[in-house]
Amino acid sequence: MNKVNAHKNIPISTVGRGKKFEILNNDITKEFSKNGVNLFHGNSLKFYDRWESPTVIISDGAYGLLGFDGDTSDHLSIADWYEPHIAAWSKLASPRTTLWFWNSEIGWASTHSMLEKYGWKYINTNIWNKGKGHIAGNVNTAKIKRFPVVTEVCVHYVFDPKINGYTLQDWLFHEWKRSGLKMKEANKACGVANVATRKYLDRGHLWYMPPDDMFEKLAIYANEHGNESGKPYFSIDGKRSLTKDEWALMKPVFNCPMGVTNVWERNTLKGKERIKVPDSNTSFAHLNQKPLDLMDLIIKSSSYEYDVIWEPFGGLFSGSLSAMNLNRKAFSAEIDLDYFTLGVSRFQDQ
Repeated sequence: MNKVNAHKNIPISTVGRGKKFEILNNDITKEFSKNGVNLFHGNSLKFYDRWESPTVIISDGAYGLLGFDGDTSDHLSIADWYEPHIAAWSKLASPRTTLWFWNSEIGWASTHSMLEKYGWKYINTNIWNKGKGHIAGNVNTAKIKRFPVVTEVCVHYVFDPKINGYTLQDWLFHEWKRSGLKMKEANKACGVANVATRKYLDRGHLWYMPPDDMFEKLAIYANEHGNESGKPYFSIDGKRSLTKDEWALMKPVFNCPMGVTNVWERNTLKGKERIKVPDSNTSFAHLNQKPLDLMDLIIKSSSYEYDVIWEPFGGLFSGSLSAMNLNRKAFSAEIDLDYFTLGVSRFQDQ
C-alpha cells in the first residue's frame, strides 16, 4: 500500500516577476543620510547592529507573491524567510517597541506563530481597504474563482519583554509576594479600595498594567514595609528599584486618533502620489508602495518626536520619509539598488 508523504516546506522559487525599469550608470552612494534619516543599500540583516534601538518597526517585506527577487512564490516558506529578521528585531527591541507588520492575509497568518515564538505579542489586525478602483474592472473572476482582493493587512504587535524570565504581569506579582506583604496591603499602598489586587497584581485575564504613579507607590511601600532580606524590590539590577519614569519606558506607546478604527478606507495610490518608472508618466515603479498618510498614522500613534523608526525592507522608503516629516529618526535598508536609488531621490527632492 502506498504511503502518502507528509507535507513539508521546501525551498521554493524566489525569482521575482522582474522590475519595469533599470537605472543605468548608477553611481549613487550606498548609504544616504538626511535630517535623522539613514538609508542603506543591502540586506538589512547586515545593518541591524548599526542601528539605534527601535521604538517602531515597520515591516513590509515578502508577501509570497514574487513581488521582488528574493520574495517567495507562495506563503508556505514565508515564515522561514522572515525568521532571521524577526530574531534580530527581538534581540534589539525594547519594551517600548511596536511592530507594524504589513502583508497579505495569508502571508501574515503564516508568519504569526514565528512572531509569537520570538516574543511579539499580537494586539490587533488593521485592514487597508483600497476600494474597487484597485482592481479597475480587470479581474477575471471566472478564472480566479474567488472574490477580487482589494485589501491588505497591517498587523499591530508589541514586544513582550521579560524581567529575569518573567513577563511583566508575573514579575509584578512575584516581587510583591517576595516582599512577604499580604496581597490586600497593595491596595493600601496605592490608596485604592481593591484595584491593586483586582488588576495590578492579578495573574489572569483581568490584569491591568499599573499606571506609572501606582507602580511607584507599590515599589515604595514594598521597600519600606517588606522583608529586609529581599530588598530592593521591583528592581532589575538588584541594586535599586525602578523609578516611575523607568517604568513608563517598560510599555509601548499608543495614541489613537479620534474616530479611527481598524478598517482604513483609503483609495489606492494614484496620480502624483504614485512613484513612476523614470522617464514614464504612466507605469508605476513599485508593486507595493504605501501611502504616506497611512505611514503617518501608524508612526504618530506609536511614537513621539525624536523616537527611532525602523523600516527593514525599505522599497521606496515611504515609512522613513514619513518619519523624517514627523521629526523622528529613521533607519532603513533596501536590497535592490534600483529601488534604493529611486527611493533616495524622494529625500533629495525635499
